[in-house]
Amino acid sequence: MTTTPTDTLNPTDGERRSRGRPARSTTVDTGQLLRQARSMFARHGFDATSVRDIARSAGVDASLMTHYFGSKPELWAAVVKHIAHDAMPLVKATAALAQADMAPRQRLERALEILVDRVFKEPDIGLFFSTAATEHSERMDFLVEHVVRPYHDAMLPLIKGAIDAGVLENNEPEIVYWMLVNAVSRTVAYGHVIEAFSALPKRPVVFKRAVLKMVLSMLGGPAAG
Repeated sequence: MTTTPTDTLNPTDGERRSRGRPARSTTVDTGQLLRQARSMFARHGFDATSVRDIARSAGVDASLMTHYFGSKPELWAAVVKHIAHDAMPLVKATAALAQADMAPRQRLERALEILVDRVFKEPDIGLFFSTAATEHSERMDFLVEHVVRPYHDAMLPLIKGAIDAGVLENNEPEIVYWMLVNAVSRTVAYGHVIEAFSALPKRPVVFKRAVLKMVLSMLGGPAAG
């Protein structure tokens, strides 16, 4: 029987429970295990990361990881779904701004404030995306559909609205989107690299304020009143 990409990335609950030894504890924090897996995949990439490596870093038996998440591709998919679930408030808040009683420029600036706040709460997500984006595979397609597209589709109308209103320079909206989002996510994700040149990442409040100020300045013109 041939396994399709969907079968690989979307195991049934029955299939997942049947693998590995049963959990020894009913208080296993699967969210924490997924965050640890996310961090490992972000730092080392999919191919260079094993389930055993993740289990060791999380301080649990590898069979427990298999019991809850199945194979490594299934674990990776579970990480993406966990990111998507946690990002839903960001997506909803951004989408709601399209109908907010604000000027177009204010809507976009508020969306960027929400984005910066979110990225600083979980900076390794940007690194996870950066690492995964080097791969051209079904995993990349899976990541795009579950995480990237929902936020993209919420944010892009705000950029187009600002351009149409003449409060943002008339550039290609898609390029504006990717420049803004990557400016935030990658700068924060690579804070550990910036530390070799600046102490700013060690001062999170000041670092966050500087990133927000910079990304707002990328919009050009005066800030919305």
